[in-house]
Amino acid sequence: MTAADKIRETINKNDVVLYMKGTKDMPQCGFSSRVAGVLNFMGVNFADVNVLADEEVRQGVKDFSDWPTIPQLYVKGEFVGGCDIITEMTLSGELDTLFEAKGIAYDKEAAEKIRSANA
Repeated sequence: MTAADKIRETINKNDVVLYMKGTKDMPQCGFSSRVAGVLNFMGVNFADVNVLADEEVRQGVKDFSDWPTIPQLYVKGEFVGGCDIITEMTLSGELDTLFEAKGIAYDKEAAEKIRSANA
């Protein structure tokens, strides 16, 4: 199975997937930590894939999305973005809109807290 096949299988099996350095419980970089932190705080159920554990997947996910950096967030099989994009979408409310449109459960109150803390 190629890296692309593994990635395709993972994003098709899970509604929300974060390709990151480390795990959601032990992120290994600040950017991965920020995105995992937002998802955890908002109560989103997501699969985490530690790219540091598999060099093929680490490069493969960059090729798959045509996006050069990690972390990468996928929702319902679609690439959403990396740290800066997810941060912007969280603060603007776009992430809430995306989750609602895709039927992803999340804590709206927690999302509001993030926005008010960063206003």
